[in-house]
Amino acid sequence: MTPLEQLPQEIENADTSAKLVRAAAAIYGDDVAIDFTGDTVPSESKTFRELERESATLARGLLARGVGKGSRVGFISSNNPQFAVNLMGISRIGAVAVPISTLIMGKELVRVFRQSDISGLILQRSILGKDLVERVCDALPALREVRGDQLWLKEVPYLRWIVSTGADLPPGIGQLDTLAGAATAVSEEHLAEVESEVAPTDQMIEIYTSGSMAMPKGVRHNHGPTLYRSRYLGAMADLERGRDATVHMPMFWVGGLIMGLLPHWTWGARSIAAEKTAGSNNRTAIGTVLTKEDMERMAATQTVYWGLGMTETLGPYSYGDEFRLPERPSCAPMDHFAPRYDIRVADENGVPVKDGEVGEMQVRGYPVTPGLHKIERDQYFTPDGYYKTGDMCTVEGKRVHFVGRDGDMIKSASSNVSPAEVELELQSIAGVVNAYVVGIPDHDRGQLVVAAVTAREGVSLDFGEIEGELRKNLSSFKIPRAFVQIQQSEVPMVQTSNKVSRRDIEKLMIERLGRA
Repeated sequence: MTPLEQLPQEIENADTSAKLVRAAAAIYGDDVAIDFTGDTVPSESKTFRELERESATLARGLLARGVGKGSRVGFISSNNPQFAVNLMGISRIGAVAVPISTLIMGKELVRVFRQSDISGLILQRSILGKDLVERVCDALPALREVRGDQLWLKEVPYLRWIVSTGADLPPGIGQLDTLAGAATAVSEEHLAEVESEVAPTDQMIEIYTSGSMAMPKGVRHNHGPTLYRSRYLGAMADLERGRDATVHMPMFWVGGLIMGLLPHWTWGARSIAAEKTAGSNNRTAIGTVLTKEDMERMAATQTVYWGLGMTETLGPYSYGDEFRLPERPSCAPMDHFAPRYDIRVADENGVPVKDGEVGEMQVRGYPVTPGLHKIERDQYFTPDGYYKTGDMCTVEGKRVHFVGRDGDMIKSASSNVSPAEVELELQSIAGVVNAYVVGIPDHDRGQLVVAAVTAREGVSLDFGEIEGELRKNLSSFKIPRAFVQIQQSEVPMVQTSNKVSRRDIEKLMIERLGRA
């Protein structure tokens, strides 16, 4: 029997969030679904039955407020049971759940509210001691003064209401429990009728993501593909009912959601979550290359060596038979591709490249996003339906190797340099904590390879010695022509994605090297 054949039939057939949450409550019942540890808020646990009941109450309250199929409702929450309640309460009635990063603030927050067209917002009061109500009011000061049943703010023209908790809410933000109160106007029978009209092809969720050189974008995913991937990834992770399964990454991003919460829910595993996720502050989350120690630790614990994946593909779609190859250090070799994906490594005309050549990984298939919110398909999709990932790869027989991001690859003196490869070598040198390799404009070489490097506390790096070490392991054209030691606090971050902003690293290096 294959792992997928071990799923209860009701779970296997659950192709909408309503069907999943109801089936899980019926089958897994009073098993703990989420065990949450709070640092600055109370710890709590919820069973599968409680999550179904509480999300149903929220769903009925939203219906009473006028939310229906296609309505867009945002929420800001840490990895706690309320996140799960919000996700299912919104999506089970056909509305679009829009989880928003707990990291963003100010103008970035307003841009996401506006770009996403959310009509309502469910706001956790505080995370790690930070008052989110104050953060939203700082971004939208009118909330401290506005009165009335609905919001009409020019900065966020579709936003009509915000709810949170606490006795001291400003006039523009209502109490979360008003939704529970409104739920009494909608019967359980009516909720069931609404749920029966939600289809696998309806949009379930929109995940906001950002690369180091792009504005945040909303990635759409429908019910059917999202739950299909939850079943598949749970099987790949050997999940089973009652097993403790840690959620390492924030649930508002695809990692914590599609490799954590939803597979755990599908397979009846217990999600072990915390207010501060392990992934919110480590090198994996901020997009830098893992150290040798990181890779050895992961290799000892992983059962699947994941290759490439992204928000637009609902997580990883490739995996390898080996963890890392010394000559290809930044990603596992891709020997296998998940079911229902078509992939090709192609040139700029969409023609598959030959063995040994470099091309862009392009992906299409059932789990791939049907589109990005407010963005024309031809900006990201080929005419024959492949998503242009921006991941540059080379083909070796049936195996595919990742060589770098299209926007990150450095073209120096007609040679391609993968920043990830140079960063890995730099980080293996004693005294170096992190390295950020970028290309800056150069009259003679096109781009000059340079490196910003952070050191262990109290260490002053000798870049002459470091260059000598690099020459033992890298081709000469890959050696940075200039180094700058910076403090970790100086590393510029993209707040919407908690990744390093390579564009700002380039600006910093141009300034420090006097090449403006």
